Amino acid sequence: MTPARLILEGEETSVTAVRSFPVAGFLLALGSAASFALSGTFASALMSAGWSPGAAVTLRIAFAALVLAVPTILMLRGKWGSVRRAWAPLLLFGLLAVVACQLAFFMAVEFIPPSLALLIEFLGPVMLVFWFWARTRVRPSSITLLGAGIAVLGLVAVSGVATGGGLHPLGILFALIAAVGNAAYFAAAASADHGIPPLPFVGLGLGIGAIGLIVVSATGLLPFTVTSNPAVLLNVEVSPLLVVAGLVLISTVVSYVLGVAAARRLGATVASFAGYSEPLFGIVWPIVLLAIVPTGLQWFGAGLVILGVVAVKLGELRPVEKRVVAQSN
Repeated sequence: MTPARLILEGEETSVTAVRSFPVAGFLLALGSAASFALSGTFASALMSAGWSPGAAVTLRIAFAALVLAVPTILMLRGKWGSVRRAWAPLLLFGLLAVVACQLAFFMAVEFIPPSLALLIEFLGPVMLVFWFWARTRVRPSSITLLGAGIAVLGLVAVSGVATGGGLHPLGILFALIAAVGNAAYFAAAASADHGIPPLPFVGLGLGIGAIGLIVVSATGLLPFTVTSNPAVLLNVEVSPLLVVAGLVLISTVVSYVLGVAAARRLGATVASFAGYSEPLFGIVWPIVLLAIVPTGLQWFGAGLVILGVVAVKLGELRPVEKRVVAQSN
């Protein structure tokens, strides 16, 4: 679920940006991916301190929606008619791509390491390939299908099923639900016919998600537990409020801001590729901050997942590249 990719979906690819490949834009995209990948680490630290997944995700989404409220309102001046017409994609984004995806991911990290939960969640683009195949009856390219197969093999290796041990089945299940939400994230972001600019679309979606989470938490259907117990990062006990601040400001707000800046410099194609560095950061941060190190087989599986998703992306970009060339001629 990287913000740089969300903001970029549906935009026209800039051939000039791809050729020049500005270093500053690439660094901004990497910063966006790195900051977003910290969410699993922060959430894991909070839950180890006794917080429920519902509490962590509710506070994250609610405070992020508040931070983005002002720019969202300013950018929507004179465009509220578009918001009324786009109620369906906004609900899809807010309830499935935000609430279901984030909540399932946070529940997954209760049972499996954040790095592996993030890798499984990143199977969302692969799921989306087969969804569009079933919906349009158009067969994906051979590169796309090969990438999907490689990613699935990587998931098998990461889960440890082949060796008879492996990850907790509930962790895998919740991570796969997050992958479905991740696929919805891409699908909703790719829809641009409603006329709402990307940033306010994100702000409205987060607002819808925050309202849904608060209502469900208030009714007691979603366990909402917070504690004052210290959380542990870098083997040091810190206040849970500090972790919440990092979750909201670094992993949500900063990642979106950097994503917007990267989008203006790189164009859709290059920035979306840079966004796939997020799973790599998702492996590094738990090692550095939580001392959670994947096994050798899980490292191998992680590499397969990333390779497979990149291959899927390459397959998706082939018709885009042909269309851009045709338009230029």
